[in-house]
Formats: sequence, C-alpha cells, structure tokens
Amino acid sequence: MSQRLHDLLDPVVTDLGYELWHIETTGGAKNRLLRLYIDSPEGIALEDCEAVSREVSATLDVAEADGSGYELEVSSPGLDRPLASASHFQRFIGERVRINMFAPVAGQRKFRGVILAVNGQSVDLGCDDDQTYSLAIGDMAKARLEPVFEA
Repeated sequence: MSQRLHDLLDPVVTDLGYELWHIETTGGAKNRLLRLYIDSPEGIALEDCEAVSREVSATLDVAEADGSGYELEVSSPGLDRPLASASHFQRFIGERVRINMFAPVAGQRKFRGVILAVNGQSVDLGCDDDQTYSLAIGDMAKARLEPVFEA
C-alpha cells in the first residue's frame, strides 16, 4: 500500500513545490492514520503543511471513493527525520543515526553510529562499538537521524 500511496501523492506534493520525504500508515481499517513528512530547502512552516493537507485530502477523497476513512497528518521530518531509502541515507553520509532491524544482525537489532557509505540498498554504519556493519535498508524496521547538539 505504501508504494501505491507514494505514487498517488508524490506528484501532488511535488506540484506544490515540496518533497514527499516519507509516508507512515498506522491503525486498522476504521482508525487509519496517514502521516506524510514533507521537506523543502527553505524548511517547512505550518502554512506549508496546511496547503499540502488540503490538496492531499482532496486527492485521497477522490481515490478512496469506497468510503474507507483516514486521519491525515502532514509534518516536517524534523531533526530526527526518518530515513527509508538509499537516497535518504546518501544525503546524510557522515551523520549519526539510530537503526532498528527486523531481525538481528551480528546478534543485535539496535544500532547507533555514523553513516559511512551507501552501497546499492545497504548502508555501511560505523558504530559506537568501533565495528562497521553493512545493513540492508529493506531489513530496517526503523531508521532515524540522531541530532548532535554542540555544547
């Protein structure tokens, strides 16, 4: 469903001058939450979220004419933005991330470290334990930037 939603909504968001960063869906058929993260080089303001919300709502109302409901949230990806594609990781090489895997890799599911490289659909991560792991993007349950604040 996520790819279908992306294909439907990406042109709408792009036409408004934003990047559709990520889509999350949660809940069941009766209480479905659809969360869109949008981005732009100038950053995202509340007015940007409102404009995208109006257009996306109209698009979804037409596409989902079967009456299935949803609650829509439109947001900036924030400082701890989700990372879900090779291009996301590529853009933030050298930055710190937190990654949770669906299944253990080298005996662990949770990783924290610095993105060293992106090779196809895997990420080389230099971790805090001085180890480097190659993690498949498709096997990641969740990945987020980990902001570092200077004192």
